[in-house]
Amino acid sequence: MMVAGIGSRKGVTASDVRAAVETALEAHGLAVTALSALATGEIKRMEEAIFLAGRELALPVIVVADDALQAASTGTISHSDLSQSKAGTPSVSEASALAAAGKGAKLLGPRTVLGPVTCAIALAGDAA
Repeated sequence: MMVAGIGSRKGVTASDVRAAVETALEAHGLAVTALSALATGEIKRMEEAIFLAGRELALPVIVVADDALQAASTGTISHSDLSQSKAGTPSVSEASALAAAGKGAKLLGPRTVLGPVTCAIALAGDAA
């Protein structure tokens, strides 16, 4: 299972989200078809653009509960003070990707930042 974790500022568009996902995948030489899902934290549950992007990419969007997001935070690479203060994790995109990909998941690299959206790609531990 491969998951794209999404973090964003408020009010982003679905095209912002898609562009960040595509840029992150390109950085790792991957296509959108490699993804199993998008994921984000509970703090982004009301950010409709993430869900619209999921529908446009034909991918489910997993909303990661706060406790799971914080548990996955130990595996993050990047650190945002804003993310830490607002969501309790150094990177919403990285932690949500790790949590959604499951036990033993690994990030392919640090999050990609594209304008108002961050995207991190995680691979399930059993897929390595």
